[in-house]
Amino acid sequence: MPEKRPQRGATHNRESRRFNLPERAADGDWLDDQAEIDGAPLRLRTSVTVERARTIISRNTSPDIGFDRSINPYRGCEHGCIYCFARPTHAFHDLSPGLDFESKLFAKPDAPALLRAELAKRGYSAKPIAFGTNTDPYQPIEAEWRITRGCIEVLSETSHPLTITTKSDRVLRDIDVLAPMAAKGLAAVALSITSLDPRIAMTLEPRAPTPERRLAAVRKLVAAGIPTHVSIAPVIPAITDHEIEHLVERAAEAGARSVSFIPVRLPWEVAPLFRAWLDDHFPDRAGKVMAIIGAIRDGRDNDPGFFTRMRGSGPWADLLRTRFQIACRKHELNRERIVLRSDLFRPPAGPQGELFA
Repeated sequence: MPEKRPQRGATHNRESRRFNLPERAADGDWLDDQAEIDGAPLRLRTSVTVERARTIISRNTSPDIGFDRSINPYRGCEHGCIYCFARPTHAFHDLSPGLDFESKLFAKPDAPALLRAELAKRGYSAKPIAFGTNTDPYQPIEAEWRITRGCIEVLSETSHPLTITTKSDRVLRDIDVLAPMAAKGLAAVALSITSLDPRIAMTLEPRAPTPERRLAAVRKLVAAGIPTHVSIAPVIPAITDHEIEHLVERAAEAGARSVSFIPVRLPWEVAPLFRAWLDDHFPDRAGKVMAIIGAIRDGRDNDPGFFTRMRGSGPWADLLRTRFQIACRKHELNRERIVLRSDLFRPPAGPQGELFA
């Protein structure tokens, strides 16, 4: 009998105490706890709330990140990746970084119009805009809302460079826009592939497409002439680290131009969620996993320091890095960087944009 696919990634939905939010208390109403009815678990449904943002381009000055601006069309992510470092952002909205993050989503339908307005501002200087830096721009609700698609169309119209990071083969739907942009040196895509084992993938990323579908997407993107990268992120000690060489090999076979990896990061509320997930799915090695993570993260669950947060430190991190580099040399990957053009940008048409025509 096939193994049942988990509904969601997190194993609980406790609120964060980081912002001193008030505790929720049951008042005796039967709606307070609907975990089960007649002994059968209820199916958790996804809700989407419209968010009316004032701006859509987020800026950062982090020295260890290769972009200075990004767009996140959605808050929360239905993929449910247990390790997602964006989970703590839901705590700021008085929602749980656990199941709320996966099921209570926010969409920004005004994003394309806001983007057009920001690109038309006097003095705007183009550099690649990164999609997928916080939550996945091609999570399931994009099929209906098409906000990512709308933003890409604005960037295509203005010849503005972009990068996309996703775990979904839904990105293939937008090849018709991305391929012409790539031909002009304006677009690149990164597919995140954490494990090739479907049983591990279904617990780590319960609502993301299977690893094989993502590899197939790499092949189709490459065939369309779109520079494609594979991100092995995160690498989880004693659970997925044994797959590094095989993942690099499969990425090369699919035609990826480059590949990277990041050891698992557990900031803020992610750490207790991850520990609970380990206890549920890998109780036989939970202690070992956390011990190695501690060795990589200077004795802590998480190291927030610039540069070390992406690389880790100590013997375990050095070993992962050495294995990865040997595999990349073997398969002739990372020989050249993907560089996008910014000199083709033209502000969008309109009252402000016409001043720069």
